[in-house]
Amino acid sequence: MPARTGILTSVGRIARFTKVMYKPHYLLYGILWVLALEGTAALLTKPDVAWHPGGATAARVGVVAIVLLYLRMVDEQKDLEYDRVHNPDRPLVTGAVSALELRSAMAVIAVVSIGGSLALSVRSAVAITAVLAYGLILWGLERLSETVRTNIMLNLVVTYPVQLLVTAYAVLSAIDTGEAADHGRVAAVAVVFAGAFLQFEFARKTSRIARPGEMYYSNALGAIGSAAASVLCALAAAVCEIAAAKPWEWSGAAAVIGWMPLALTVIPAIGAWRFVRSRDEEYPVVPAVLFILTLYLTLIAQAVAATRR
Repeated sequence: MPARTGILTSVGRIARFTKVMYKPHYLLYGILWVLALEGTAALLTKPDVAWHPGGATAARVGVVAIVLLYLRMVDEQKDLEYDRVHNPDRPLVTGAVSALELRSAMAVIAVVSIGGSLALSVRSAVAITAVLAYGLILWGLERLSETVRTNIMLNLVVTYPVQLLVTAYAVLSAIDTGEAADHGRVAAVAVVFAGAFLQFEFARKTSRIARPGEMYYSNALGAIGSAAASVLCALAAAVCEIAAAKPWEWSGAAAVIGWMPLALTVIPAIGAWRFVRSRDEEYPVVPAVLFILTLYLTLIAQAVAATRR
């Protein structure tokens, strides 16, 4: 009975950690990310076949959702010393959850995500294993190297590939289950989604004032440079998507939706303009969030409309 009680207590602590550190909008992001990835890959590689999400899509959404929680758990542990200074209310810092409990939950997530992916294809299982392993590698790199841990630009170079690996997982798995085809054009997907994510990443860590010791891109690039990087990433995502999808070859509603990614870049541009013109210390994150969510919704709508044009 005591052992069972201990397990139930740990499960409750993990559930509370998830509630605090894995907000509903993170789940929404994961769902839209997978749908937009798969839809865009289908559009670029099988333009004459109607795309619609199916059971395999739902499985990929579920796997990515729990793997994002796994990566959040990794971050909680690898950032512990930083959080003790800058985020003292985090669950691991306060003792609301223990490192052992997080690691146990990570092991369960790893088994479930690999097993679920194996049901889709062997390559899916290999790809998601690479994501899980890279999260642990990042943890080790930051423990071993102070430069990686404290240099924001180098840290970005080292940590961003985990996002690329998740993108690769979704695309390769979609190819294996037939939603997309193995075609060179699918490489454009990586650029589109890298640009979309990085515009948000720069936006959320940009401040007008210097923040010594904190991981802000504006510390390295300056406030204007960091804001410009965010807008340029959004523009790169939109231009690459339009160049790959070629909406000028479409007609009707599909053509209108096809050009929307470029129009959406107005959102982060307005955010940057407000930041430059105002005296606000922090860069406005809402436009960056709005851009990435509306872009993903547009890509989903585009895939549905374009394959039925």
